Amino acid sequence: MSQRTFRNESRDDYLEAILIIRQKKGFCRSTDIASWLGISRPSVSVELGKLAELGLIRMDEDKMLHLTDEGLALAESTYAKHVYLKRFLMYVGVEEAIAEKEACSMEHALSSESFEKILSRYPSGAPEV
Repeated sequence: MSQRTFRNESRDDYLEAILIIRQKKGFCRSTDIASWLGISRPSVSVELGKLAELGLIRMDEDKMLHLTDEGLALAESTYAKHVYLKRFLMYVGVEEAIAEKEACSMEHALSSESFEKILSRYPSGAPEV
């Protein structure tokens, strides 16, 4: 399965969720993702199968989810964009809940190349808010 047959936004949301959940809890299972994303467990299972097929995740014998090197790189890239964009939006006066939602949308539209150019021009980003 090519990555083009699996929407990048959905792929990125799942990978980012695995990254964040593992950071918070130390582990991640499919039920954690269902809860985090507000999606049914059967839907999560289908999408996780696609991610595994793409070689972005693996599940161990205890049903714990792990990001592969490629999956981790994509998750970290998406999360870095999200954090930067949310902080920027809040810096310019956008309320936190709105900044969170809009950063989530923007992170998918912004290419890695564009994000790198923004970081090279504004490496420290917006001040902490």
